[in-house]
Amino acid sequence: MSAAREPIFELRGVSKRFEKRLDVAGRIARSLGAKLRDEVVHAVDGVDLTIGRGEVVGLVGESGCGKSTLGRMVAGILPLSAGEIRRNGVVIARAGGAPEADAAVLREAKLKTQMIFQDPYASLTPRMRVADIVGEAPLVHGIVGRSDLDSYVDEQFRRAGLDPSLKRRYPHQFSGGQRQRIGIARALAVQPDFLVCDEAVAALDVSIQAQILNLFLDLRRDLDLTYLFISHDLGVVEHLSDRVVIMYLGRVVEEADTETVFRRANHPYTRSLLDSVPRIEARKRAFHPVRGEIPSPLNPPPGCHFHPRCPHAIPRCREERPALREIAPGHRSACHLNEAA
Repeated sequence: MSAAREPIFELRGVSKRFEKRLDVAGRIARSLGAKLRDEVVHAVDGVDLTIGRGEVVGLVGESGCGKSTLGRMVAGILPLSAGEIRRNGVVIARAGGAPEADAAVLREAKLKTQMIFQDPYASLTPRMRVADIVGEAPLVHGIVGRSDLDSYVDEQFRRAGLDPSLKRRYPHQFSGGQRQRIGIARALAVQPDFLVCDEAVAALDVSIQAQILNLFLDLRRDLDLTYLFISHDLGVVEHLSDRVVIMYLGRVVEEADTETVFRRANHPYTRSLLDSVPRIEARKRAFHPVRGEIPSPLNPPPGCHFHPRCPHAIPRCREERPALREIAPGHRSACHLNEAA
């Protein structure tokens, strides 16, 4: 993160585990000698991350790497299993303990942090008119009075690129791109300063994706927004982000400004991701996806999680977790090869 940017979010040692306990039959079977145990999914594993005010941070990784879970913890939707989250320097979430912030500060933090989801239809209540979907939260939280609600909703529609005359319709009467704009209008209606965008354009046609991305850029400029933009699409991330964070199996493996990641990537996983993206300027190259499958978060490999798929793995990679270290100003990477160089 640039030294000039004031931190808005700071994540310290943030982890999330989902546990599935054995049922009665499973416990009986285990007592009789069956090799059964409680299942624990290590979705997010000790993430440290700082996001500066006004910054767009792209969070990238394969499906199942934990990026959406991390986004939901930042948005306050999921509790933490370990670590803490600070907003504007105050602890708003902490595993196993009370946050530092009082109730009023926590309420303000939740309102100021909104999430835009991947599926623009599943995230909208189908039985509500879109005017009510957009206007419900600002009315409940006292941001606008009932007498001014109609004009306030119209303003949010126009800001999201929608015609206010359509606000009495239901979600199913809109296209996918329009529904995503409704989701954006709903998020903006409570006047946030931070948006978590979870694969916000993944379900849209390419031409519509471009329109929504341009809308995000315009909103950032007009409203001074900060984004955590979660995506598996490296092209989208390169276009939108100031800084890129690469996740693999619950851990951050590389972090740097966008140009550094796309021009001088350090971690073998990041380089593998970039090598798998077709580019016009490399027409005669053969493109290969990252070899192998991402391991199960139920039983992650020891040491560096990427070592079973890494062409440069050394014995130390199989035994010791690499620390996320600064290898150049503003550029961090978690790879033992940096110490061996």
